[in-house]
Amino acid sequence: MRFWPVFMRNFLVWRKLAIPSLLGNIAEPLMWLAAFGYGLGSLVGHIQTPSGNVPYLNFVASGYICMSAMNAASFEALYSVFSRMSVQRTWDGILNAPILLEDIVMAEMLWAAFKAVFSVSAIFGVMALMGLLEQAHVLLAWCVLLLAAVMFSAIALIFNALAKGYDFFTYYFTLFLTPMMFLSGVFFPRDQLPHWMQSVAQWLPLSLVIDVFRPLFLGQWPPSVALPLLAILGYTTVAYALALRLTQRRFKSG
Repeated sequence: MRFWPVFMRNFLVWRKLAIPSLLGNIAEPLMWLAAFGYGLGSLVGHIQTPSGNVPYLNFVASGYICMSAMNAASFEALYSVFSRMSVQRTWDGILNAPILLEDIVMAEMLWAAFKAVFSVSAIFGVMALMGLLEQAHVLLAWCVLLLAAVMFSAIALIFNALAKGYDFFTYYFTLFLTPMMFLSGVFFPRDQLPHWMQSVAQWLPLSLVIDVFRPLFLGQWPPSVALPLLAILGYTTVAYALALRLTQRRFKSG
């Protein structure tokens, strides 16, 4: 539990800005839902999914909340962590205490996941007020988002360890997150893609999360749970191990 003081340090710093952060995290999803859910949804109407024929608003809302968890976790594990590691040199000060580098990496991964879950929990509240969660298995769906937030935090920490500056993160968002956003079934079912692209897209981290989360959000049970969850845990374990190794190498060489 040596990571806990580092986690709490981040929490105590952040809580002063919690309300502005919360408002910002709610405003953007509302704009996306208004544009796609109500605007495009009025043209699309209902959409056929394995969970049945559902309104497009519910379909895109379930995908967008997964995307929000991905983006929030990635942003914190990239820009904020890089600031503490390389710009503010906060990690250097922490390492003077009886805390190891692996404790800091673990704390940063869990902290980024916490912030992401905090954000999507607020979005959950807004969606509940909109009447989109009446039949959802909310607690189970929330647990899936927690696993997703940890996974995307671990993946982002790999790129944080490789980054020489903030500009490097543009490649991550442009070449990794953006394609995944369009190929993972956030805005339309993946079965609309070419067959070869479906075969690739089904193993994308965001696709795995959506495959489990969307049925729960829509009040159904996922047709397959074990394989996606095992894949998510596998991605998380490998990503954390690689992020830790790259971070240790960075500190040894720097």
